[in-house]
Amino acid sequence: MNLEDHLGDIISKARTAANVSAEDAARAAGLGLDEFAELEETGRCAKRPDFQALAAKIGLDGAKLEGIARGWLPQKRDLGSWRELRQITTAGPGYKVNCYLVWDEVTREAALFDTGFEAEPIFDLIDQNQLQLKHLFITHTHADHIAALDPIRQRFPKVKLHSSAKNAPVDQRNRTNDFIHLGSLRITNRDTPGHAEDGVTYVVGNWPDDAPNVAVVGDAIFAGSMGGARQLADLAKQKIRDQIFSLPADTLICPGHGPVTTVGEEKANNPFFVMGNS
Repeated sequence: MNLEDHLGDIISKARTAANVSAEDAARAAGLGLDEFAELEETGRCAKRPDFQALAAKIGLDGAKLEGIARGWLPQKRDLGSWRELRQITTAGPGYKVNCYLVWDEVTREAALFDTGFEAEPIFDLIDQNQLQLKHLFITHTHADHIAALDPIRQRFPKVKLHSSAKNAPVDQRNRTNDFIHLGSLRITNRDTPGHAEDGVTYVVGNWPDDAPNVAVVGDAIFAGSMGGARQLADLAKQKIRDQIFSLPADTLICPGHGPVTTVGEEKANNPFFVMGNS
């Protein structure tokens, strides 16, 4: 699976959040305006940009940005190490979104994190593994993450919803220090707004065979990038540092788009987090 954001997407997000004009960014990169526009649009440029100067101008880590340009990808991981964890990727209008199903292998109790665009792949997994869907955790209420909510609730009317949406019923809202048991698994939540006002990260721990924690982060952070936050970029990055990067380095990050990664890999390679400040 390719990264969710190519080099140009990363540069464009950072430049917009830093309120730097394309002209000023192009000048720092040592590119003409047309060349810089091509870089942001496609992630490619015939002329090599001055990554260090460009990164300094728009608030990125230059060495990490060069790593993205060289084709960095997170290490591929076999989700079987977590036994009962599945990534489900569905396609919408022009892009794909991930949701995640986890369950306890003894009790067969299951939890779904976001819904993606289609319910059928979720239903197939539930039926194939004879699961009881007990909980539905929403990382944020952007349309692509809750598109299949209605059919899921129709089939499982007793499923317990969890979100940080302000308009959610009180009994569905996440609370600080909440923890939920799913068989032997333990699910907690961490506040990660910025990309979305109601953004939240769910941490699943106590896996069999001492597998590392799993953090389902929605669009807070992607492999090598982060969700667009514009004027709230500083808040978004601070929440990632405080709530996600504070987890153990081997914690598996399960994002709403793109491949899975780890806390350690993102600290070392994500250009939005400048070395020494991440």
